[in-house]
Amino acid sequence: MQPLKIQNTLTGKKELFKSITKGFVGMYVCGPTVYSNVHVGNVRTFMSFDMIYRYLLHIGYKVRYVRNITDAGHLTDDASEDKISTKARLEKLEPMEIVQKYTVDFHKILQKYNLLPPSIEPTATGHIVEQIEAVQQILDAGLAYIVNGSVYFDVLKYNETNNYGILSKRKIEDSIENTRVLEGQSDKKNPQDFALWKRAEPEHIQRWNSPWSQGFPGWHLECTVMSTKYLGEQFDIHGGGMDLKFPHHECEIAQSEACNHKAPVKYWMHTNMLNLNGKKMSKSTGNHILPQEIYTGNNDILSKAFSPSVTRFFMMQAHYSSILDLSNEALLASEKGYNRLMEAIKNLNKLESTSSSTINIEAWKQKCYDAMNDDFNTPILIAHLFEAVKYINLIKDKKESITKQDLEILAETIKVFTYEVLGLTSSLQTNDDSDKLTGVVELLIQLRKEAKENKNYALSDEIRDKLLEKGIQLKDNREGTTFSI
Repeated sequence: MQPLKIQNTLTGKKELFKSITKGFVGMYVCGPTVYSNVHVGNVRTFMSFDMIYRYLLHIGYKVRYVRNITDAGHLTDDASEDKISTKARLEKLEPMEIVQKYTVDFHKILQKYNLLPPSIEPTATGHIVEQIEAVQQILDAGLAYIVNGSVYFDVLKYNETNNYGILSKRKIEDSIENTRVLEGQSDKKNPQDFALWKRAEPEHIQRWNSPWSQGFPGWHLECTVMSTKYLGEQFDIHGGGMDLKFPHHECEIAQSEACNHKAPVKYWMHTNMLNLNGKKMSKSTGNHILPQEIYTGNNDILSKAFSPSVTRFFMMQAHYSSILDLSNEALLASEKGYNRLMEAIKNLNKLESTSSSTINIEAWKQKCYDAMNDDFNTPILIAHLFEAVKYINLIKDKKESITKQDLEILAETIKVFTYEVLGLTSSLQTNDDSDKLTGVVELLIQLRKEAKENKNYALSDEIRDKLLEKGIQLKDNREGTTFSI
Protein backbone atom coordinates (compact mmCIF):
# COMPACT_ATOMS: atom_id res chain seq x y z
CA MET A 1 0.00 0.00 0.00
CA GLN A 2 1.37 3.41 -0.90
CA PRO A 3 1.79 5.77 2.07
CA LEU A 4 -0.60 8.66 2.73
CA LYS A 5 0.29 11.92 0.99
CA ILE A 6 -1.29 15.31 1.62
CA GLN A 7 -1.23 18.50 -0.45
CA ASN A 8 0.35 20.99 1.93
CA THR A 9 -0.74 24.58 1.24
CA LEU A 10 2.29 25.80 3.19
CA THR A 11 4.83 24.27 0.78
CA GLY A 12 2.58 24.00 -2.29
CA LYS A 13 3.61 20.34 -2.60
CA LYS A 14 2.07 16.93 -2.09
CA GLU A 15 3.98 15.55 0.90
CA LEU A 16 4.31 12.24 2.68
CA PHE A 17 2.20 12.43 5.83
CA LYS A 18 4.10 11.74 9.02
CA SER A 19 2.41 12.70 12.25
CA ILE A 20 4.38 14.51 14.95
CA THR A 21 3.56 11.74 17.45
CA LYS A 22 3.48 8.24 16.00
CA GLY A 23 -0.06 6.83 15.85
CA PHE A 24 -1.69 10.15 16.86
CA VAL A 25 -3.02 13.04 14.77
CA GLY A 26 -3.98 16.50 15.99
CA MET A 27 -6.34 18.26 13.57
CA TYR A 28 -7.91 21.71 13.91
CA VAL A 29 -10.60 23.05 11.55
CA CYS A 30 -12.02 26.58 11.68
CA GLY A 31 -15.70 26.34 12.60
CA PRO A 32 -18.64 28.66 11.91
CA THR A 33 -19.48 32.12 13.18
CA VAL A 34 -22.94 31.38 14.55
CA TYR A 35 -25.05 34.37 13.49
CA SER A 36 -27.12 32.70 10.73
CA ASN A 37 -28.03 29.34 9.19
CA VAL A 38 -24.95 27.44 8.09
CA HIS A 39 -24.09 28.00 4.42
CA VAL A 40 -24.05 24.98 2.07
CA GLY A 41 -20.50 25.95 1.07
CA ASN A 42 -19.48 25.71 4.72
CA VAL A 43 -21.15 22.30 4.89
CA ARG A 44 -18.92 21.16 2.03
CA THR A 45 -15.80 22.22 3.98
CA PHE A 46 -16.91 20.48 7.18
CA MET A 47 -17.96 17.41 5.18
CA SER A 48 -14.54 17.25 3.52
CA PHE A 49 -12.76 17.28 6.86
CA ASP A 50 -15.26 14.77 8.22
CA MET A 51 -14.17 12.44 5.39
CA ILE A 52 -10.50 13.09 6.24
CA TYR A 53 -11.21 12.46 9.94
CA ARG A 54 -13.01 9.22 9.08
CA TYR A 55 -10.19 7.95 6.88
CA LEU A 56 -7.49 8.76 9.42
CA LEU A 57 -9.47 6.81 12.02
CA HIS A 58 -9.97 3.96 9.56
CA ILE A 59 -6.25 3.52 8.88
CA GLY A 60 -5.54 3.31 12.58
CA TYR A 61 -4.70 6.81 13.85
CA LYS A 62 -6.02 8.09 17.14
CA VAL A 63 -7.28 11.54 16.12
CA ARG A 64 -8.02 14.54 18.28
CA TYR A 65 -10.24 16.64 16.04
CA VAL A 66 -10.88 20.19 17.27
CA ARG A 67 -13.42 22.41 15.51
CA ASN A 68 -14.30 25.74 17.13
CA ILE A 69 -17.48 27.77 17.42
CA THR A 70 -17.01 31.53 16.93
CA ASP A 71 -19.57 33.00 19.32
CA ALA A 72 -17.81 36.30 20.06
CA GLY A 73 -18.61 39.26 17.85
CA HIS A 74 -15.64 40.41 15.79
CA LEU A 75 -15.33 43.38 13.49
CA THR A 76 -14.26 42.60 9.93
CA ASP A 77 -12.44 45.05 7.68
CA ASP A 78 -15.65 46.01 5.91
CA ALA A 79 -18.11 46.34 8.81
CA SER A 80 -18.84 48.87 11.51
CA GLU A 81 -20.65 46.31 13.69
CA ASP A 82 -20.03 42.59 14.21
CA LYS A 83 -22.48 40.13 12.65
CA ILE A 84 -23.69 38.58 15.91
CA SER A 85 -24.60 41.98 17.35
CA THR A 86 -26.27 43.01 14.10
CA LYS A 87 -28.43 39.88 14.10
CA ALA A 88 -29.23 40.34 17.80
CA ARG A 89 -30.54 43.84 17.11
CA LEU A 90 -32.56 42.68 14.10
CA GLU A 91 -34.17 39.77 15.97
CA LYS A 92 -34.43 41.71 19.27
CA LEU A 93 -32.55 39.01 21.15
CA GLU A 94 -29.47 38.82 23.35
CA PRO A 95 -26.29 37.95 21.41
CA MET A 96 -25.99 34.62 23.25
CA GLU A 97 -29.57 33.76 22.23
CA ILE A 98 -28.48 34.26 18.61
CA VAL A 99 -25.41 32.12 19.28
CA GLN A 100 -27.47 29.33 20.84
CA LYS A 101 -30.11 29.39 18.11
CA TYR A 102 -27.66 29.06 15.25
CA THR A 103 -25.29 26.67 17.04
CA VAL A 104 -28.23 24.27 17.46
CA ASP A 105 -29.10 24.75 13.78
CA PHE A 106 -25.47 24.06 12.80
CA HIS A 107 -25.40 20.80 14.75
CA LYS A 108 -28.75 19.66 13.36
CA ILE A 109 -27.63 20.23 9.77
CA LEU A 110 -24.34 18.40 10.24
CA GLN A 111 -26.12 15.48 11.91
CA LYS A 112 -28.52 15.33 8.97
CA TYR A 113 -25.54 15.02 6.62
CA ASN A 114 -24.05 12.31 8.87
CA LEU A 115 -20.97 14.20 10.05
CA LEU A 116 -19.20 12.80 13.08
CA PRO A 117 -18.89 15.26 15.97
CA PRO A 118 -15.35 16.56 16.63
CA SER A 119 -13.39 15.41 19.67
CA ILE A 120 -13.54 18.93 21.14
CA GLU A 121 -15.73 21.88 20.10
CA PRO A 122 -14.43 24.91 22.03
CA THR A 123 -16.04 28.35 21.91
CA ALA A 124 -14.37 31.74 21.63
CA THR A 125 -16.26 33.16 24.63
CA GLY A 126 -15.13 30.21 26.73
CA HIS A 127 -11.48 31.17 26.15
CA ILE A 128 -11.39 34.94 26.74
CA VAL A 129 -8.87 34.57 29.59
CA GLU A 130 -6.47 32.59 27.41
CA GLN A 131 -6.83 35.14 24.61
CA ILE A 132 -5.96 38.01 26.96
CA GLU A 133 -2.90 36.04 28.10
CA ALA A 134 -1.83 35.51 24.48
CA VAL A 135 -2.15 39.25 23.74
CA GLN A 136 0.09 39.98 26.72
CA GLN A 137 2.65 37.44 25.46
CA ILE A 138 2.76 39.15 22.06
CA LEU A 139 3.11 42.57 23.74
CA ASP A 140 5.96 41.22 25.88
CA ALA A 141 7.66 39.93 22.72
CA GLY A 142 7.61 43.48 21.34
CA LEU A 143 5.40 42.53 18.39
CA ALA A 144 2.27 44.45 19.37
CA TYR A 145 1.36 47.95 20.51
CA ILE A 146 -1.49 49.65 22.41
CA VAL A 147 -3.46 52.59 21.04
CA ASN A 148 -6.52 54.01 22.85
CA GLY A 149 -7.27 50.72 24.61
CA SER A 150 -6.90 48.60 21.47
CA VAL A 151 -3.95 46.27 20.84
CA TYR A 152 -2.59 45.69 17.34
CA PHE A 153 -0.13 43.18 15.95
CA ASP A 154 2.88 44.93 14.39
CA VAL A 155 3.18 43.15 11.05
CA LEU A 156 6.21 45.12 9.79
CA LYS A 157 8.15 44.46 13.03
CA TYR A 158 7.26 40.78 12.84
CA ASN A 159 8.31 40.64 9.21
CA GLU A 160 11.84 41.80 10.09
CA THR A 161 12.64 38.32 11.42
CA ASN A 162 9.76 36.21 10.07
CA ASN A 163 7.76 35.86 6.87
CA TYR A 164 4.26 37.34 6.99
CA GLY A 165 2.94 35.76 3.80
CA ILE A 166 4.53 32.34 4.16
CA LEU A 167 1.17 30.57 3.71
CA SER A 168 -0.63 32.78 1.19
CA LYS A 169 2.61 33.57 -0.71
CA ARG A 170 1.75 37.28 -0.57
CA LYS A 171 4.45 39.87 -0.32
CA ILE A 172 4.21 42.39 2.50
CA GLU A 173 4.13 45.21 -0.05
CA ASP A 174 1.04 43.71 -1.69
CA SER A 175 -0.64 43.44 1.70
CA ILE A 176 -0.10 47.15 2.28
CA GLU A 177 -1.49 48.12 -1.12
CA ASN A 178 -4.57 45.89 -0.79
CA THR A 179 -5.53 46.91 2.74
CA ARG A 180 -8.28 49.49 3.17
CA VAL A 181 -8.18 51.85 6.10
CA LEU A 182 -11.69 52.39 7.42
CA GLU A 183 -13.01 55.09 9.67
CA GLY A 184 -12.13 54.24 13.25
CA GLN A 185 -9.05 52.24 12.24
CA SER A 186 -6.71 55.19 11.76
CA ASP A 187 -5.10 54.51 15.14
CA LYS A 188 -3.12 51.64 13.60
CA LYS A 189 0.57 52.31 12.85
CA ASN A 190 0.33 50.53 9.52
CA PRO A 191 -2.74 49.58 7.45
CA GLN A 192 -1.87 45.85 7.38
CA ASP A 193 -1.62 45.56 11.19
CA PHE A 194 -4.48 43.54 12.66
CA ALA A 195 -6.34 43.74 15.95
CA LEU A 196 -5.51 41.45 18.84
CA TRP A 197 -7.89 43.29 21.18
CA LYS A 198 -10.41 46.01 20.32
CA ARG A 199 -11.76 48.59 22.72
CA ALA A 200 -15.55 48.37 22.62
CA GLU A 201 -17.52 51.37 21.48
CA PRO A 202 -20.58 52.21 23.65
CA GLU A 203 -22.97 50.46 21.24
CA HIS A 204 -20.94 47.22 21.09
CA ILE A 205 -22.92 44.58 22.99
CA GLN A 206 -20.37 41.80 23.64
CA ARG A 207 -17.51 43.09 25.80
CA TRP A 208 -15.06 41.82 28.42
CA ASN A 209 -12.64 43.42 30.87
CA SER A 210 -8.94 43.38 30.01
CA PRO A 211 -5.78 45.21 31.14
CA TRP A 212 -6.15 47.56 28.15
CA SER A 213 -9.87 48.29 27.97
CA GLN A 214 -13.32 46.86 28.14
CA GLY A 215 -13.52 45.24 24.73
CA PHE A 216 -13.33 42.05 22.73
CA PRO A 217 -10.63 39.88 21.11
CA GLY A 218 -9.61 40.05 17.48
CA TRP A 219 -11.07 37.37 15.21
CA HIS A 220 -7.76 35.66 14.37
CA LEU A 221 -6.73 35.23 18.00
CA GLU A 222 -9.28 32.63 19.09
CA CYS A 223 -8.09 29.94 16.68
CA THR A 224 -4.45 30.40 17.69
CA VAL A 225 -5.37 30.09 21.35
CA MET A 226 -7.78 27.15 21.10
CA SER A 227 -5.75 25.10 18.61
CA THR A 228 -2.56 25.28 20.68
CA LYS A 229 -4.39 24.77 23.98
CA TYR A 230 -5.88 21.45 22.90
CA LEU A 231 -3.32 20.24 20.35
CA GLY A 232 -0.02 21.71 21.58
CA GLU A 233 2.31 24.40 20.30
CA GLN A 234 2.86 22.30 17.15
CA PHE A 235 0.23 20.00 15.66
CA ASP A 236 -0.33 18.02 12.49
CA ILE A 237 -3.21 19.39 10.39
CA HIS A 238 -4.97 22.75 10.24
CA GLY A 239 -7.90 23.00 7.84
CA GLY A 240 -10.50 25.40 6.57
CA GLY A 241 -11.92 26.96 3.43
CA MET A 242 -9.49 28.58 1.01
CA ASP A 243 -11.11 31.96 1.74
CA LEU A 244 -9.53 31.76 5.22
CA LYS A 245 -5.98 31.35 3.91
CA PHE A 246 -5.50 35.12 3.98
CA PRO A 247 -5.69 36.92 6.27
CA HIS A 248 -7.05 34.55 8.93
CA HIS A 249 -4.62 31.64 8.70
CA GLU A 250 -1.70 33.93 7.89
CA CYS A 251 -2.41 35.87 11.07
CA GLU A 252 -2.70 32.64 13.05
CA ILE A 253 0.81 31.67 12.01
CA ALA A 254 2.18 35.10 12.97
CA GLN A 255 0.49 35.02 16.39
CA SER A 256 1.71 31.48 17.15
CA GLU A 257 5.26 32.31 16.08
CA ALA A 258 5.17 35.41 18.30
CA CYS A 259 3.93 33.42 21.32
CA ASN A 260 5.76 30.11 20.93
CA HIS A 261 8.65 30.88 18.55
CA LYS A 262 7.88 27.93 16.30
CA ALA A 263 5.72 27.07 13.30
CA PRO A 264 2.36 25.91 14.70
CA VAL A 265 1.22 23.53 11.95
CA LYS A 266 2.92 20.84 9.89
CA TYR A 267 0.26 20.43 7.15
CA TRP A 268 -2.14 23.19 6.09
CA MET A 269 -5.17 21.98 4.08
CA HIS A 270 -7.78 24.10 2.29
CA THR A 271 -11.06 23.20 0.64
CA ASN A 272 -12.29 24.98 -2.47
CA MET A 273 -15.46 26.89 -3.30
CA LEU A 274 -18.96 25.59 -4.01
CA ASN A 275 -20.79 27.41 -6.79
CA LEU A 276 -24.48 27.25 -7.71
CA ASN A 277 -25.44 26.91 -11.39
CA GLY A 278 -22.01 28.06 -12.50
CA LYS A 279 -22.01 31.24 -10.42
CA LYS A 280 -20.84 32.28 -6.98
CA MET A 281 -23.54 31.87 -4.34
CA SER A 282 -25.00 35.19 -3.22
CA LYS A 283 -28.09 36.09 -1.21
CA SER A 284 -28.30 39.50 -2.87
CA THR A 285 -28.60 38.01 -6.39
CA GLY A 286 -30.89 35.16 -5.35
CA ASN A 287 -28.31 32.58 -6.44
CA HIS A 288 -28.38 30.95 -3.04
CA ILE A 289 -29.68 27.80 -1.33
CA LEU A 290 -29.54 26.52 2.27
CA PRO A 291 -28.60 22.91 3.08
CA GLN A 292 -32.07 22.14 4.49
CA GLU A 293 -33.72 23.54 1.36
CA ILE A 294 -31.97 20.84 -0.67
CA TYR A 295 -33.38 17.88 1.27
CA THR A 296 -36.82 19.41 1.93
CA GLY A 297 -37.25 20.58 -1.68
CA ASN A 298 -38.45 23.94 -0.34
CA ASN A 299 -36.69 26.08 -2.95
CA ASP A 300 -37.15 27.58 -6.43
CA ILE A 301 -33.84 26.32 -7.82
CA LEU A 302 -34.05 22.51 -7.82
CA SER A 303 -36.71 20.35 -9.47
CA LYS A 304 -37.16 18.10 -6.41
CA ALA A 305 -35.82 17.27 -2.97
CA PHE A 306 -32.50 15.43 -2.74
CA SER A 307 -31.66 13.36 0.34
CA PRO A 308 -28.67 14.31 2.50
CA SER A 309 -26.86 11.14 1.39
CA VAL A 310 -27.34 11.98 -2.30
CA THR A 311 -26.00 15.50 -1.63
CA ARG A 312 -23.07 14.08 0.31
CA PHE A 313 -22.36 11.62 -2.51
CA PHE A 314 -22.44 14.53 -4.97
CA MET A 315 -19.89 16.46 -2.91
CA MET A 316 -17.60 13.44 -2.56
CA GLN A 317 -17.50 13.08 -6.36
CA ALA A 318 -15.19 16.11 -6.52
CA HIS A 319 -11.80 16.44 -4.85
CA TYR A 320 -11.96 18.63 -1.75
CA SER A 321 -9.49 21.11 -3.29
CA SER A 322 -11.39 21.61 -6.56
CA ILE A 323 -14.22 24.04 -7.32
CA LEU A 324 -17.57 22.22 -7.35
CA ASP A 325 -20.71 23.41 -9.14
CA LEU A 326 -24.03 22.47 -7.58
CA SER A 327 -26.92 22.23 -10.05
CA ASN A 328 -30.15 20.34 -10.55
CA GLU A 329 -28.59 18.25 -13.34
CA ALA A 330 -25.56 17.38 -11.22
CA LEU A 331 -27.72 16.28 -8.28
CA LEU A 332 -29.98 14.19 -10.54
CA ALA A 333 -26.91 12.43 -11.96
CA SER A 334 -25.54 11.89 -8.44
CA GLU A 335 -28.88 10.44 -7.31
CA LYS A 336 -28.74 7.86 -10.11
CA GLY A 337 -25.17 6.97 -9.22
CA TYR A 338 -25.95 6.77 -5.50
CA ASN A 339 -28.93 4.47 -6.16
CA ARG A 340 -26.79 2.23 -8.39
CA LEU A 341 -24.21 1.93 -5.61
CA MET A 342 -26.83 1.18 -2.94
CA GLU A 343 -28.55 -1.38 -5.17
CA ALA A 344 -25.25 -3.16 -5.81
CA ILE A 345 -24.46 -3.32 -2.08
CA LYS A 346 -27.96 -4.69 -1.50
CA ASN A 347 -27.29 -7.39 -4.13
CA LEU A 348 -24.15 -8.61 -2.33
CA ASN A 349 -26.32 -10.98 -0.30
CA LYS A 350 -27.62 -12.57 -3.51
CA LEU A 351 -24.19 -13.49 -4.90
CA GLU A 352 -23.07 -17.11 -4.98
CA SER A 353 -19.43 -18.00 -4.47
CA THR A 354 -17.53 -20.56 -6.50
CA SER A 355 -14.27 -22.48 -6.21
CA SER A 356 -12.28 -19.87 -8.15
CA SER A 357 -12.25 -16.14 -8.86
CA THR A 358 -12.04 -14.52 -12.27
CA ILE A 359 -11.62 -11.06 -10.66
CA ASN A 360 -8.53 -9.86 -8.78
CA ILE A 361 -10.28 -8.48 -5.69
CA GLU A 362 -7.07 -7.77 -3.76
CA ALA A 363 -5.80 -5.56 -6.60
CA TRP A 364 -9.13 -3.71 -6.63
CA LYS A 365 -9.01 -3.21 -2.86
CA GLN A 366 -5.48 -1.87 -3.17
CA LYS A 367 -6.63 0.71 -5.71
CA CYS A 368 -9.27 1.97 -3.26
CA TYR A 369 -6.62 2.59 -0.60
CA ASP A 370 -4.20 4.08 -3.12
CA ALA A 371 -6.86 6.61 -4.15
CA MET A 372 -7.46 7.75 -0.57
CA ASN A 373 -3.74 7.77 0.23
CA ASP A 374 -3.26 10.16 -2.70
CA ASP A 375 -4.47 13.28 -0.86
CA PHE A 376 -7.91 11.78 -0.06
CA ASN A 377 -8.91 11.45 -3.72
CA THR A 378 -12.60 10.63 -3.29
CA PRO A 379 -13.54 10.94 -7.01
CA ILE A 380 -11.01 8.24 -7.90
CA LEU A 381 -12.20 6.12 -4.97
CA ILE A 382 -15.80 6.43 -6.21
CA ALA A 383 -14.68 5.37 -9.69
CA HIS A 384 -13.22 2.22 -8.10
CA LEU A 385 -16.45 1.65 -6.14
CA PHE A 386 -18.35 1.68 -9.44
CA GLU A 387 -15.83 -0.80 -10.77
CA ALA A 388 -16.99 -3.01 -7.89
CA VAL A 389 -20.63 -2.33 -8.86
CA LYS A 390 -19.79 -3.71 -12.30
CA TYR A 391 -18.18 -6.80 -10.71
CA ILE A 392 -21.25 -7.39 -8.53
CA ASN A 393 -23.61 -7.22 -11.51
CA LEU A 394 -21.40 -9.55 -13.59
CA ILE A 395 -21.16 -12.07 -10.75
CA LYS A 396 -24.93 -11.85 -10.23
CA ASP A 397 -25.45 -12.61 -13.95
CA LYS A 398 -22.89 -15.46 -13.68
CA LYS A 399 -20.57 -13.79 -16.20
CA GLU A 400 -17.78 -13.66 -13.60
CA SER A 401 -17.02 -15.92 -10.64
CA ILE A 402 -15.71 -15.28 -7.14
CA THR A 403 -14.58 -17.38 -4.17
CA LYS A 404 -16.18 -17.09 -0.76
CA GLN A 405 -13.06 -15.42 0.65
CA ASP A 406 -12.89 -12.87 -2.17
CA LEU A 407 -16.62 -12.18 -1.85
CA GLU A 408 -16.13 -11.40 1.84
CA ILE A 409 -13.26 -9.02 0.99
CA LEU A 410 -15.35 -7.34 -1.72
CA ALA A 411 -18.35 -6.91 0.58
CA GLU A 412 -16.34 -5.62 3.54
CA THR A 413 -14.26 -3.20 1.44
CA ILE A 414 -17.13 -1.62 -0.49
CA LYS A 415 -19.13 -1.18 2.71
CA VAL A 416 -16.17 0.29 4.64
CA PHE A 417 -15.41 2.88 1.98
CA THR A 418 -19.06 3.70 1.29
CA TYR A 419 -20.30 3.99 4.86
CA GLU A 420 -17.30 4.49 7.17
CA VAL A 421 -15.05 6.60 4.95
CA LEU A 422 -17.37 8.50 2.60
CA GLY A 423 -19.98 8.71 5.36
CA LEU A 424 -22.94 7.76 3.19
CA THR A 425 -26.01 6.13 4.69
CA SER A 426 -27.95 3.27 3.14
CA SER A 427 -31.32 4.28 1.75
CA LEU A 428 -33.22 3.57 -1.45
CA GLN A 429 -36.47 4.91 -0.03
CA THR A 430 -38.74 7.59 -1.43
CA ASN A 431 -39.14 10.81 0.50
CA ASP A 432 -42.55 9.62 1.79
CA ASP A 433 -41.05 6.33 3.00
CA SER A 434 -38.19 8.22 4.63
CA ASP A 435 -40.63 10.49 6.52
CA LYS A 436 -42.59 7.46 7.76
CA LEU A 437 -39.40 5.71 8.91
CA THR A 438 -38.23 8.86 10.69
CA GLY A 439 -41.54 9.09 12.51
CA VAL A 440 -41.37 5.45 13.66
CA VAL A 441 -37.76 5.74 14.84
CA GLU A 442 -38.49 9.00 16.68
CA LEU A 443 -41.40 7.27 18.45
CA LEU A 444 -39.05 4.45 19.53
CA ILE A 445 -36.48 7.02 20.69
CA GLN A 446 -39.17 8.64 22.86
CA LEU A 447 -40.18 5.23 24.31
CA ARG A 448 -36.52 4.52 25.04
CA LYS A 449 -36.15 7.90 26.76
CA GLU A 450 -39.17 7.16 28.96
CA ALA A 451 -37.77 3.72 29.78
CA LYS A 452 -34.47 5.29 30.89
CA GLU A 453 -36.30 7.88 33.00
CA ASN A 454 -38.20 5.00 34.68
CA LYS A 455 -34.85 3.20 35.18
CA ASN A 456 -36.02 0.37 32.91
CA TYR A 457 -32.55 0.01 31.42
CA ALA A 458 -33.21 -3.46 30.04
CA LEU A 459 -35.98 -2.12 27.78
CA SER A 460 -33.89 0.91 26.85
CA ASP A 461 -31.01 -1.33 25.76
CA GLU A 462 -33.34 -3.70 23.94
CA ILE A 463 -34.81 -0.85 21.82
CA ARG A 464 -31.30 0.36 20.96
CA ASP A 465 -30.04 -3.16 20.11
CA LYS A 466 -33.09 -4.09 18.01
CA LEU A 467 -32.76 -0.92 15.97
CA LEU A 468 -29.04 -1.62 15.48
CA GLU A 469 -29.89 -5.08 14.15
CA LYS A 470 -31.97 -3.32 11.48
CA GLY A 471 -29.07 -1.03 10.60
CA ILE A 472 -30.34 1.99 12.56
CA GLN A 473 -27.73 3.37 14.94
CA LEU A 474 -28.75 5.62 17.84
CA LYS A 475 -26.36 8.31 19.01
CA ASP A 476 -26.82 9.91 22.43
CA ASN A 477 -25.45 13.43 22.82
CA ARG A 478 -25.97 16.60 24.84
CA GLU A 479 -28.93 17.68 22.73
CA GLY A 480 -30.75 14.33 22.88
CA THR A 481 -30.70 11.24 20.70
CA THR A 482 -30.18 11.17 16.92
CA PHE A 483 -30.07 8.24 14.53
CA SER A 484 -28.33 7.25 11.32
CA ILE A 485 -29.10 4.46 8.87
